Amino acid sequence: MARSSLTVTKGHGTGNDFVLFVDESDELGLRDQDYRWLADRHVGIGSDGVIRAVKTAVSPEVAPLLELEPDAVWFMDYRNGDGSLAEMCGNGVRVFAEFLLAQGLVTMEPGSTLPIATRAGIVDVTRSASGHYQADMGRWEFTGVDPLVLARGLDVARPSLAITVPNPHVVVALASRAELSALDLSSAPLMDPEPQAGANIEFVVPHDPLVVDGVGVITMRVFERGVGETQSCGTGAIAAALATRHWAGEVAPHHWRVEVPGGTLGVRMFATEEGEHVSLSGPATLVFTTAVELPE
Repeated sequence: MARSSLTVTKGHGTGNDFVLFVDESDELGLRDQDYRWLADRHVGIGSDGVIRAVKTAVSPEVAPLLELEPDAVWFMDYRNGDGSLAEMCGNGVRVFAEFLLAQGLVTMEPGSTLPIATRAGIVDVTRSASGHYQADMGRWEFTGVDPLVLARGLDVARPSLAITVPNPHVVVALASRAELSALDLSSAPLMDPEPQAGANIEFVVPHDPLVVDGVGVITMRVFERGVGETQSCGTGAIAAALATRHWAGEVAPHHWRVEVPGGTLGVRMFATEEGEHVSLSGPATLVFTTAVELPE
């Protein structure tokens, strides 16, 4: 028996897919199981995550952000596929901007910037003339605790570099694309020690040559906490680029191209008054809109 009808849109950024819907006044009262149902690829719509568009002013956990940025009218409430809360999503924030634009909830001329409220703070998203988006993801940091990571297909546990951007990530360098392809990410890799809040795990292979026309190039696969392996992870691409730059040393570039199973993402590191920021650029695609009946 259906509880209520909900209009949803399916979208993706380089294959990292989402179910999006509007809950402007924070009145729908969806349960964790509703988010899991929407993300379920067998009985629901199917996605890596679910994004709720709600007014920042009526969302107690982010309403104080309006004091810093009064134009951050919309809050991107992001849930992982298992219904758990996440700080934000680098691919999702681009798709969210495209969704708000398509819904007529915002206007964005090419070159204009839209501030979006997230659990990680304000994210500024800029729209290009080509229809791609670039998101300023803010500052990043090393966590200081780098787990050993053991995944199916690896003979021994590998060292990692743990980075927060702002989601927690653990990046592992592999020797070749063959080794990357041989990974079995159908189950979660083991981390020792296990981060308290969990982490997304990126496996990365630098290209040879590493730098082409001033841009670093890497290939990545990712296992996302609360989801599993995905076609792409935006903050994971940033973490992978930051880790590779760290390993490469002072001569490494600040612009990177990250190849993921779902496409290509751009990462840029740049100085600001408050410290180094990182940005993520790439496409955002809306696939269809439909009405679904939420189960009891």
